[in-house]
Amino acid sequence: MRRGVPTKSASGDAVPAPVQAETPAPAPAPAPAPEPAGRREPERERMRTEFAFELPRGYVDSEGVVHRDGTMRLATARDELIPLQDLRVQQNPAYLSVVLLGRVITRLGGVPQVHDGVVENMFASDLAFLQDFYRQINAEGHTRAGVQCPHCEQPFEVELGGSRLGES
Repeated sequence: MRRGVPTKSASGDAVPAPVQAETPAPAPAPAPAPEPAGRREPERERMRTEFAFELPRGYVDSEGVVHRDGTMRLATARDELIPLQDLRVQQNPAYLSVVLLGRVITRLGGVPQVHDGVVENMFASDLAFLQDFYRQINAEGHTRAGVQCPHCEQPFEVELGGSRLGES
């Protein structure tokens, strides 16, 4: 039987078909009201705080095992302030980078604990690499800036690093 179309009775008379009431479709849910400017909760963003590295030569431990891969975390203000109280740093400011790197390197191959004693026994090329790496990750990933020549207007990059590790 089709809805709203008359049918015939047994006697042949036309009988109107029952009309089924249509159920109204549910009203769409109202859209959430926009939040006032400045009150919107920021999206939760995970900040990367540890960075992997591979030493050019590698740290050789007391048993002759070479350790090259490691992890360095971002430095805190405390990391840069505490070494300044170290007597070795006060007597020889060049020692600052050794103490600082000993605080921020969280893993180095299979070395059980990384500290300034480990860093001071690294090859000079690995120490230089770690100093540059420290500058890069603590300067939001790079120490280069794009600039433009004032004469020919040609763009190029310059290295902003160059100060000693731990100095602003």
